[in-house]
Amino acid sequence: MGWLPGIGYITGGGGHSFCTESKNKSCHLGILAFEAAKIMSRLVSLYRSLSNEEIFKLREEILKSQGVVFLNSRDEKFLLSLACKEMLEDLDRAAATVSRLGKKCSDFGLNRFDLAYVNLKLGIVDYRKLKYGSRLNEKRLRKMQRLISATSRLHAALEALTELEQLTQQKTRQGKNKKIHLMKSNFDPFTAKLMNQRKMVHHFRGISLWCKTFDKSVGLMARIVCVVYVRICAIFGQYVPNLTSFSFQNMGCFKNQTDMPMIEPVKEQFTSHSGPITMSSKATLVRFHSQKTNLFFNEKDDRVLSIETFLKKSLFHSAGPLTLGGSGLALRYANVILLAEKYLDPTESIDHIDRESLYQMLPENLKVLVRTKLSKNMKCAEDDFLLAIGWREAMTEMLGWLAPVARDTVKWQMERSFEKMKFHSKPSVLLLQTLHFSDKEKTEAAIAELLVGLSCVYRHENRQIYV
Repeated sequence: MGWLPGIGYITGGGGHSFCTESKNKSCHLGILAFEAAKIMSRLVSLYRSLSNEEIFKLREEILKSQGVVFLNSRDEKFLLSLACKEMLEDLDRAAATVSRLGKKCSDFGLNRFDLAYVNLKLGIVDYRKLKYGSRLNEKRLRKMQRLISATSRLHAALEALTELEQLTQQKTRQGKNKKIHLMKSNFDPFTAKLMNQRKMVHHFRGISLWCKTFDKSVGLMARIVCVVYVRICAIFGQYVPNLTSFSFQNMGCFKNQTDMPMIEPVKEQFTSHSGPITMSSKATLVRFHSQKTNLFFNEKDDRVLSIETFLKKSLFHSAGPLTLGGSGLALRYANVILLAEKYLDPTESIDHIDRESLYQMLPENLKVLVRTKLSKNMKCAEDDFLLAIGWREAMTEMLGWLAPVARDTVKWQMERSFEKMKFHSKPSVLLLQTLHFSDKEKTEAAIAELLVGLSCVYRHENRQIYV
């Protein structure tokens, strides 16, 4: 297999490779360019999120942030397991799409990428070609980013062209219905604009994924899929499902890096009678040993199962009933928190419609909690200046750690929205940074305090209406 030497389809009677490269040319992606661009951008995002800087940020900033610690968990191992599972799920989804696109490739190796990915998860991989951060992989990523950018521009240009063509049809119908005979010169500026837009679309088609072959596009993505998987195993080690033994000493990924992997490796057990075993300078294969051999194979007929088997249980649906994600309230509460942050601004005011809208966003139990706190704790008279200042300071401090989690919740939803065509390749928000796994009782208590404080501040400042 030209794009990944060393990974082949191994049979029981002796290994043979399915790496034969067809001489036939594969067709162009065409309309599938947009789907390929989305997968490419997700792979680039995953790759970038596994850099030393991003892993340091995850370990030292995100996991220790006040909102995550107070609302989600203090258990670093639990949070790391969430990060690992989410990254693997994203990678598996990307691999499933790459495998489906690979069915249209002329290269037989790319055509059976599903088997190659299974072999990778079983642990047969030539690590020499899968080194994270190598010049060759960085070059591939830059090429992918250029293709993603061009495809994004093509998508925008096609939308603009569609609008112009619809406008042309409307003007034509209006001219016919009113029986107005317009001179041809009157259409020249509009016609020139339409022609320029068509030329722009033609240009972007030529430099984007639209005119790239399946072999070239899938080849780029398949390589990065494998590199990202090995990198995840190297960093998260013990948190990778069904991975019980992983030899970091044999990995070339970290050889020239000054820092060590974030997670302590689960080391191979060797018995030595004469001293420590030294590593050979000769490159060897790395084996990921799995406890469950039936993860990718059906025990009855030993046939390889689809990559879709990796996607059985989603992390998103694993949140318990006492969390906001399990209750289906994460996004709603995030919007409530962000509205409270917005209305705390002295220049903002809440009219009756805004107040009612904010109140109706609360479930019944939280409405009762807010009313109870208002009746017991609202002692802010109109002339009590110091108490109002105290409430504002308390709200500002609380929003300092609560608002970032709310913003990340909204951002996570937007990044994974299937309704919009997005081509972002920056490291994305992880689910552990959001309100999804937040304790429902703690979050509701914090929101109730925010709304009570907002009411006090509004009363003192004589704004239009209070909550």
